[in-house]
Amino acid sequence: MKSEFDPSEYSLETLAIRSGIQRSQFQEHSEAMYLTSSFIFESAAQAAARFSNKEPGNIYSRFTNPTVTAFETRLAAMEGAEMALATSSGMAAILACAMGLLKAGDHIVASRSIFGASIILFNNILGRFGIETTWVELSDIDGWIDAVKPNTRMFYLETPANPTMELVDIAALSARTRTLGIPLVVDNCLCTPVLQKPLALGADIVIHSATKFLDGQGRVLGGAVLGSAEMIRDKILPVLRTAGPTLSAFNAWVLLKGLETLQIRVEAQSAKALAIAQWLESHPAVERVLHPGLESHPQYELACRQQSAGGAVLSFIVHGGRASAWKVIDHCKIISITANLGDTKSTITHPATTTHGRISQDERDRAGIVEGMVRIAVGLEGLEDLKADLARGLS
Repeated sequence: MKSEFDPSEYSLETLAIRSGIQRSQFQEHSEAMYLTSSFIFESAAQAAARFSNKEPGNIYSRFTNPTVTAFETRLAAMEGAEMALATSSGMAAILACAMGLLKAGDHIVASRSIFGASIILFNNILGRFGIETTWVELSDIDGWIDAVKPNTRMFYLETPANPTMELVDIAALSARTRTLGIPLVVDNCLCTPVLQKPLALGADIVIHSATKFLDGQGRVLGGAVLGSAEMIRDKILPVLRTAGPTLSAFNAWVLLKGLETLQIRVEAQSAKALAIAQWLESHPAVERVLHPGLESHPQYELACRQQSAGGAVLSFIVHGGRASAWKVIDHCKIISITANLGDTKSTITHPATTTHGRISQDERDRAGIVEGMVRIAVGLEGLEDLKADLARGLS
């Protein structure tokens, strides 16, 4: 009989394929998909024990399902987390985290360089329930601490930020926030555990939109919240169990398959993204290129310490504002015009009118999201084909 799988003994490549597997009596090689809403108990006493958390086991697929558990276990092993909790989308993960950590009257300190929907969630939705957010510059660690109030209960950031590619020194920031006892929540969507592990750098919670690189082929929605077993089990799980932002078993199975190829995809896409960023820097139509792997990036040295590569997403600013940016986008024949990212198919979008189009002009200006900015999430197509596709609109 095989011994229990110990994640600490294996590399990321092996964890992505072998962790989280619990085979049924049929001894299937590929992970099973459990499409069921509920589970049968051996007795009324067992049902009572399960519902009261006195006995572990599956109860109802809103919050316990073997396929979802397999995805959670595998992602936790890859991130180096004690526990993961899967959700129906990345935004559902952020919401579940906020609802688990916060209450009316609490205060958030957040980077203004985050995904547009996250800004709207904090300002417009959490704000309606009496939760205030103070926005700070991502890389200004003193600014984070200066923004703290007596009722501050969460720090929230993305690094690299979408779409500005700005970074923060996670280790330096966490060293300051830990003395305050306030959880530091890091969205690791753009890097994934392949390129960056925020928990190892001192973060308390990691957020994922599994829709992006974890799936990798634009097929399903999903999200995850990861951290210590105590925080996830005691703070976040009660929200999911009652409110139900649940990941479906089908989506969990698809995401399990995505994790198996995550490392080879992300590393290959990152290499192509860097090559495209370097090529764009020399193009006369381009004012500036934003990618952590470029030596011209103001935080290049930090990126080299904190990440194993610059990532597969880059932004660039063209001369001529929105008209020129739209021209580049509209002349693409291969690269898909869509706001999703992390796909094997390269995607392109205009952040000021899509991902960040619902926030105010002032908020976009403060975040550095100008009208001439174009964001590309590089896929796995041929490098020269991608260059030619972009050159058509740049020329």
